[in-house]
Parts: sequence; structure tokens; C-alpha cells
Amino acid sequence: MIEIVPYRAAWPDEYRKVAADLRKALGDTVLALHHIGSTAVPGLVAKDIIDIQLTVADLGVSRAARLEPLGLVLARPICDHCPAGLDLPSVELGKQMFKAMGRAVNLHIRQSGRFNQRYPVLVRDYLRADPAAAKAYGEIKQQLARRFPDGEEAYYDIKDPVSDMLFSAASLWAEQQGWVMPLSDN
Repeated sequence: MIEIVPYRAAWPDEYRKVAADLRKALGDTVLALHHIGSTAVPGLVAKDIIDIQLTVADLGVSRAARLEPLGLVLARPICDHCPAGLDLPSVELGKQMFKAMGRAVNLHIRQSGRFNQRYPVLVRDYLRADPAAAKAYGEIKQQLARRFPDGEEAYYDIKDPVSDMLFSAASLWAEQQGWVMPLSDN
């Protein structure tokens, strides 16, 4: 069931705790950790799931044995969707996905320098900088959850193109602001 909840001030602290555990478990293989998704945008409604992006040098390395003690299990192999109008090779969209069995956490492992590694951090920072865009995005998510409470596929079929429009706006914003990818979150 898709449930959108009001912003919770505890989400950043929850991210920091999981991020610290990831740093301990993975050591110097962690190039960067970023709190991504709607829970990373103050004031934005969200599903109560902490999304974390782990940036690595090599996506082909297995991390399952080191993540399993943290309650993170490997989900099916996945590629992020390609935004409409772009023709990207699958290597630019590949990722590993782990899900927590306890607290709802999605760990997105992406390779440094790839298109999909930049996308979620840029959109997050844009939504943090533009409260009107964040509010409109939140309204879309709430409407979708009301219309498709048990239809995750339908929810994402609509939400993904909306996110791509946000990415387009975020890309223009980044160019105007001189935005650069932050090294890592705390």
C-alpha cells in the first residue's frame, strides 16, 4: 500500500544513523553517501522510507555479505528508468538495490560519474531550493497515492515522468546557480 505521510523532522537523524552504520560496514569502499528522495527535503510529504544513495567506484563488486548484518538484503537487479528524450546506455542507469528488513530503508548503490548517480542528488537539492516546486511535487504524490493506493506500478508510471520534468527544471537551475555535486552528506 502506498501511503504518503507529512514530513517528519526525525528523518535526517535516521539517515545519519544508517549512513554511519554503512560507513563502518563498508569502510573505504564508500565514495559518498547521500540522503535522497522525498524524506531528504524538509517539509516535503513522503513515503516513510529513508532512501540512501551509496556511491562506489565499481558497481560489479558484491557487497551483500557486508550489508546483510545491517538487515539489508539485495533486491532484484535493477536499472533506473531513462528520462524521456534521452538515449542513455544501460551502464548509465545500472544500480544495485538493497532493502532493509527492519526500518524501511532503500539503499541505492550507484557508480560514480554515472547519469543516475547525479540525478537524485540534483533533484533533491533543487526541491530544497524551490519550495513551490516541492509543494507541487508533494501534491502530485498525494493525489497519486489516493488514486492508486494499491497500484505501485501505476503510481510510478505517472510519478517517474513528473520526476523527469523536475530533473529538467533542476538542470536549468543547476546551470544558473553553478551547482556542483556535493561530495557526501554527513
